[in-house]
Amino acid sequence: MAQLWGGRFTKETDALVKKFNDSLPFDQRLSAQDILGSVVHAAMLGKQGILSDEETERIIEGLGTIKADLESGKLQFSDAYEDIHSFVEAQLIKRIGETGKKLHTGRSRNDQVALDMKLYVRDEIQEMDALLKHFLTTILKVMEENLDTYMPGFTHLQKAQPVTLAHHFGAYFEMFRRDRERLSSISQRMDTCPLGSGALAGTTYPLDREFTAKELGFIRPSRNSMDGVSDRDYLIEFLSALSICQMHLSRFAEEMILWNSNEYRFVELDDAFSTGSSIMPQKKNPDIAELVRGKTGRVYGALTALLTTMKGIPLAYNKDMQEDKELSFDAIDTVKNCLRLFDGCVATMRFRKDVMAASARNGFTNATDAADYLVKKGVPFRDAHGIAGALVLRCIDKGCALDDLSLEEFRSYSDRFDQDIYDAISLKTCVEKRLTPGAPGRAAMERAVQEAREYLKES
Repeated sequence: MAQLWGGRFTKETDALVKKFNDSLPFDQRLSAQDILGSVVHAAMLGKQGILSDEETERIIEGLGTIKADLESGKLQFSDAYEDIHSFVEAQLIKRIGETGKKLHTGRSRNDQVALDMKLYVRDEIQEMDALLKHFLTTILKVMEENLDTYMPGFTHLQKAQPVTLAHHFGAYFEMFRRDRERLSSISQRMDTCPLGSGALAGTTYPLDREFTAKELGFIRPSRNSMDGVSDRDYLIEFLSALSICQMHLSRFAEEMILWNSNEYRFVELDDAFSTGSSIMPQKKNPDIAELVRGKTGRVYGALTALLTTMKGIPLAYNKDMQEDKELSFDAIDTVKNCLRLFDGCVATMRFRKDVMAASARNGFTNATDAADYLVKKGVPFRDAHGIAGALVLRCIDKGCALDDLSLEEFRSYSDRFDQDIYDAISLKTCVEKRLTPGAPGRAAMERAVQEAREYLKES
């Protein structure tokens, strides 16, 4: 019999019901976690004298052969089984006989699947953190190489003030750093072991839950058995963190799409991370960045779906909770793939530094500095602001940049202008004099880059 229940039933499960109910097609990816949990559970049963030493040894050895055969491909999953738990247990009984039936003593599939999913998410958080750290290393490399690459900073998609490429990428460094911090925080809150909660009310067997928790790498067992089997907060938090991370990726991707356009020409994407058109031979499309942006919706969808699933479920376990897996697996796979691909995209793109600098210069990003120049000469800021605006209007009429105006033209708007205005509104001066922490000036950015290096080294 491929299912773990049946004594109460007199009829076979309808074929369509079985297919609708079974989870092995997707929860088979929990096999490593399921076997690990079973090994520790068996060891605890042996420690407590619930199983004999010989039974414990046979069960653990049998589970080890199942794990090895799955990893080698010698053993394949079969749709004859309801879920990963029934599959592993059935394989164990086939291999070691009646003793295999004792493995489930003091355990329910409810606490078993709760454990499997926690172990899986814990592993995925570690892998996600490693991907984020690698991506941060890529971003930091761009920052280190572009401390003097001037470009326009934007607000409302309008050129605002000059910054550097290092400063711009530094903003994304902070975003993805926070994503790592969120994952770390989730790991701390989910560090409780549900195994031993039973179906919902614990068990009469003298289980050592502290031993189980420690062996599985948790700080302690869950405090309440009903919460132990029905808690999916950690998974909702994880999907929330993934959604925020994917949102950061999408914003980054959107900028690279814009920067790659003919209108911006700030970057050129590597051929390996671009595609062409089936009809227009001149096209080089930023498909990877567009897909990163597009796939954000499905990650959001997973979070919304799980929140919706959980909102009306009474305590404790309900079959609805099986819906946590497919959408979570998809969201996890999506974010991991997006991180890997966009990391490669950023690492290989070429920056058009000359175009960036020209865009900053011709976009009047130094207009604020022209106003500040007048303020330092004693002109009230509101008057200085108006004068700078009038100068911009004149440049628009002439089709030139601010620093293309002659000194006579400057002085026609205010006699406070002198020859030093040209140095005051140069891109280099505009950027370099901004030295407060978090600003784009080279000295400030050198400190930021050094701090980022130390952060990655220590984490």
